[in-house]
Amino acid sequence: MIHDILRTREHRTYPLPLGPWVMRQSWHNLLFAHWPISPAALRILVPQALQLDTCEGQAWLGIVPFVMRNVRPRGLPSAPWLSHFPELNVRTYVSMRDGGVEKPGVYFFNLDAANPVAVALARRFFLLPYFNARMATWETRRDWVEYRSHRTHEGAPPASFRATYRPTGRVYLSRPGSLEHWLTERYALYTVDAKGRPYIGEIHHIQWPLQPADAEIRAASLAGASAALRLPDTPPLLHFARRIDMVAWALRRVRG
Repeated sequence: MIHDILRTREHRTYPLPLGPWVMRQSWHNLLFAHWPISPAALRILVPQALQLDTCEGQAWLGIVPFVMRNVRPRGLPSAPWLSHFPELNVRTYVSMRDGGVEKPGVYFFNLDAANPVAVALARRFFLLPYFNARMATWETRRDWVEYRSHRTHEGAPPASFRATYRPTGRVYLSRPGSLEHWLTERYALYTVDAKGRPYIGEIHHIQWPLQPADAEIRAASLAGASAALRLPDTPPLLHFARRIDMVAWALRRVRG
């Protein structure tokens, strides 16, 4: 399966990273919930070393709940106590030139996960703002997904999320140039170290098998840097993905 994923690359706008991938994951029952946000409001919250990305002059904030499965380093088997857990991230979009190539990516304001070991490893080795949380998710009748998250990380600001969501249409592939393509087809995450230096973590998967979605979001309290934001009163743009398998490369410094 990994060989099939690596061979499917025509949807990418730049080549796969050099060197071997180091981790694989599967993401299940994923909801993209996106709101338009003023670029000025986001710019002050994103590290100065990173370039905020916009689509037709508009910046976007995303809240993305899903379930991680089969999380494992290359060459090792998955372990149920470590490899399967819910995750929730709050994100926006940035783009950087790395080795002379423009690489659109994701910047995470915070990520909550129901696995203390995974949280500790991600904070140390990927420089990402992961937090421990008490989480639960389950499927109900007619394809509805129930999702609950309550942050429990010691010393961290409180955050919670409660939602019910489901797909409402057929699977489709987003068209290059469309907003959903701009929001979802990103193959890098960006972060900074304690000195503000930018780092990139590259990933690869097939093109997102998206579906239109409905959602009832009953609680979505932002925290950390994103707590300075207010979600618009307008309904979010929603997309659903049942499953995608991915591989990831090691975090490294951005090559200017």
